[in-house]
Amino acid sequence: MISKVNTYISELESMKKYPGELFFKGNIELLNRKKISIVGSRKPNQYARKLTHEIAFKLAQIGVCIVSGGAIGTDIIAHKAAGVENTIMVAGTGLDKCYPAINKNVIQDIESNGLVLSQFKAGTPSQRYNFPLRNELIVALGEILIVMYADENSGTIRSVEYAKKMGKEIYVLLHRMGESTATNKLLKQGAAKAIYDIDEFVKSFGNIQEKKSDDFLEFCKTNPSYDEALKKFPSRVFEAELSGDIEVKNGRILVEV
Repeated sequence: MISKVNTYISELESMKKYPGELFFKGNIELLNRKKISIVGSRKPNQYARKLTHEIAFKLAQIGVCIVSGGAIGTDIIAHKAAGVENTIMVAGTGLDKCYPAINKNVIQDIESNGLVLSQFKAGTPSQRYNFPLRNELIVALGEILIVMYADENSGTIRSVEYAKKMGKEIYVLLHRMGESTATNKLLKQGAAKAIYDIDEFVKSFGNIQEKKSDDFLEFCKTNPSYDEALKKFPSRVFEAELSGDIEVKNGRILVEV
């Protein structure tokens, strides 16, 4: 069910103009949590994909709510890694639409167990000029902005400009020369801080819990077939492959011991 947000959200005072209307589906109480915004390319490299997953997962473990935009690539990795109950998605359409359609199942899960926000009335389609407004709202909600991967002249850079205007700290990953050229440029200009150690970074927002034994990874250490792993842990295989925790080679699961 689509509802209108009737409570004042202090974080949105940093926007150029406080939203005239704001609609939501899900758990509005997530707005009261400590929030961090994660954005980046729709086509991040494997290194950025893996670290996006790790950062979002570990931040969620200490009670941080991850804010992103539900797009393919960086956004959806961050939402899934945090767990939908620990994530806020900001939509660029009316909330009667699931956009992008490829992420429909995850978005519906966030609507049920997390929170989806939109400045647009029901019926509003995906339009180019909606997304700068969406990006500004994503940045405003977060205490800081983390940019995982971005090339110059990409849409992600607009989020960086919002963060600068709002006076928010911007964090980026260290990338090789020629990759994620926009974030490397931000570091060179002194406009962003680098994340050198993920655990150290996460600890600045709360205490990391000691890692518990993972039955799935223990099973994968036995070098099972892909089909065996999929049958036993259907919801974990894709996520672990995406995060780089496992590798599928010749139909079998490989994991570093």
